[in-house]
Amino acid sequence: MASRRKPPSSTAAASARGAAPAVRAPLPGELRDYVVDAGQRTALFLDALLDRGNAYREHLQRGTPALLKFKHELVLDGASFERPCNYALLRVVPPKDLPVRDDLRPLVVVDPRAGHGPGIGGFKNDSEVGVAMRAGHPVYFVSFRPQPEEGQTLQDVMHAQARFLEAVIERHAHCPDKPVVVGNCQAGWAMMALNATRPELFGPLMVVGAPLSYWAGASTLNPMRYAGATLGGSWLASLAADLGAGRFDGAHLVDNFEKLNPANTLWSRYYKLWSEVDGEASRFLDFERWWGGYFRMSTAEIETIVEDLFVGNKLARGEFLDGGRPVDLRAIRAPVVVFASHGDNITPVPQALNWIIDTWGDERAIAASGRTIVYVLHESVGHLGIFVGGEIARKEHDQLVGSLDVIESLPPGLYEMRLQAKDGIDVQRWDCLEPGDYSVHYEHRTMQDILDLNPEGRDEEALFSTIAKVSAFNARWYKACVRPWVGALANRATGDAVGRLHPLRLQRELLSDASPAAPALRRLARQARERRAPAAPGNPLLALQQQLDAGMRASLDRLREQRDAFTVAWARQCFGAAGLGRWFPPDPPDSARAQAWALRQLEQARARALEKVEQGGFAEAVCRIVLAGMASIGAFERRSLRLARLLARMPAQGAGGKPVDVDWTRLLKDQARITAVVPVEALNALERMLPDRAARERALALAAAVMMIEPTLHNPRSEIIEFLMGTLGADPQRVIGLARRLTGALEAPPRRPARAPAARRGRRVPAAD
Repeated sequence: MASRRKPPSSTAAASARGAAPAVRAPLPGELRDYVVDAGQRTALFLDALLDRGNAYREHLQRGTPALLKFKHELVLDGASFERPCNYALLRVVPPKDLPVRDDLRPLVVVDPRAGHGPGIGGFKNDSEVGVAMRAGHPVYFVSFRPQPEEGQTLQDVMHAQARFLEAVIERHAHCPDKPVVVGNCQAGWAMMALNATRPELFGPLMVVGAPLSYWAGASTLNPMRYAGATLGGSWLASLAADLGAGRFDGAHLVDNFEKLNPANTLWSRYYKLWSEVDGEASRFLDFERWWGGYFRMSTAEIETIVEDLFVGNKLARGEFLDGGRPVDLRAIRAPVVVFASHGDNITPVPQALNWIIDTWGDERAIAASGRTIVYVLHESVGHLGIFVGGEIARKEHDQLVGSLDVIESLPPGLYEMRLQAKDGIDVQRWDCLEPGDYSVHYEHRTMQDILDLNPEGRDEEALFSTIAKVSAFNARWYKACVRPWVGALANRATGDAVGRLHPLRLQRELLSDASPAAPALRRLARQARERRAPAAPGNPLLALQQQLDAGMRASLDRLREQRDAFTVAWARQCFGAAGLGRWFPPDPPDSARAQAWALRQLEQARARALEKVEQGGFAEAVCRIVLAGMASIGAFERRSLRLARLLARMPAQGAGGKPVDVDWTRLLKDQARITAVVPVEALNALERMLPDRAARERALALAAAVMMIEPTLHNPRSEIIEFLMGTLGADPQRVIGLARRLTGALEAPPRRPARAPAARRGRRVPAAD
């Protein structure tokens, strides 16, 4: 399991600063060189800020389209629907060097609507869109415009997105597999809710950096969840929307994100541009082009999001409503893949994963219900890096897309997907079944494993139950007593004018070519480029500059820590048992409710499983042996599941050498639902399911081959296979011989595929059948 991220420490930073070597005095020539270099960098820095302002103004003039790197065409426009919304479905046109395959299932990327505009999932070649097209998948993108339609609700958006998926399925009717859907951040919970209400539209669903359990987190690592308590909950979002005459300005959300890390917002991102302006400007401008697009929501949308989700936390417990019907996440049938990071302070790992505990209660209930949940954890990348990081795209996203066939073949249950770089390790058997730079396996996980990811536990969530009740009270008061007065005074024109004066917009408007100072700044920048003279790397003033940078960051980090500590202490004092918790006592934890549900379901599942535990023959027995073996190992190898598919195609796999025509993937899933609740009884029934010695030996051999543990000089027998050979009275030597013959017909010389150049390393994985 990935280790937990440690809280930041100003003391450690101070120690590091204290250990910094003394900077020698500069020579006169070094002082002159540094002054010239710093002046030129300052001119180029201001030039880049002017470019940022121009890009912002140009994007507004163009109608703020999606910032996709790839050409695209409109398929459906939600504005034309009976229940109109500002969403649209785009087809990404593949470049000539990335031809897609029509026989592969389509992949739909849905970007978050959290203040910014669309495009984060595909504004670089190394992105979710780029990775999917490199793997050969047709790609669609769900975009949105800056202004919502009048009266637009989240339910309207959900129904439009369902129409989009229906259109994608219709356009690829020749493909038997449903679309893969990727939901980024806020789009993650939206796709989960849609999947729960329309599961027939979905293939595997990947939710990336998506908050789903909103009260979870740790006070030292993720203080953002306390911020809403300081002003009494959700009523402030309603006020902001009312002042905009039914429009909530997304710039407020972006401003909140920036306040999370003032060191980066106020200093680091600009210092990095100034100090490395020769090579950093293009990257800075690319990112700022997306970061500086501010989109609005309707009052109904922002109130539903804040009241029902971020404050109310109703999604996991099944109280979030779609048209009056509760959304039950247990209704999702296709595999769900959750990608989160310990370095994400906006969607911390517990917020991404605790919904599993609060929805299912017990990992055995997931398996018994035939559901598959896989999570992937990164050690350190931040929230935005999950979507835009080039290394993340080339590693995690590439392996996720390349493993879709395996994820769908996994037996039901809860897993963590782990990646291991192939560099530095010996070539493994069947390496050809997972080409690329990484080996992948899926480790069995429990609810306790997820709980262990949070160093502070879940006791503090009771505080947020009280906060939610106080927020609901304040929201009712505001809507009854204040909203009528605000509504009478506010109008759209005034709201838009005030929005243009928001500091995030104003800084871009003022630093653009529209500024009277722009011509002079441009002239200085041209002169700096023509005479560019960087200071030598050994210049002592560059070392002093780096020390000043470290000191500024440490100072701002200390201020942030003090601010966050005060916010947490105030929330605990105000809403704890000694404060408003007396009058608004917290409800029982959602996990307790889910555990009670799970126990009831497991009892019913056990009764059903016992009725058919002895049903089946050779194929069912092989599946049970494989499941028992993988449970003892604790993981499924990606190579094993692909090897199982190859073995299933071979003739004469049944007892007595007769062909077996079965859907092994479906059968493995069916047997997993049995072994999840009656594991001992399922193995005890093998003697009756395999009536003769030959069938037992062949079943053991086939299972050993699938698990890649058939005996060799370098790979001793599996304990579970050895145990079952004794229990079933099988001849070990015959089992060894049969297993070797099975894999020998498929064996290829082990080799490591030649490494491609870095720009082309995203290899295409063999398609799933």
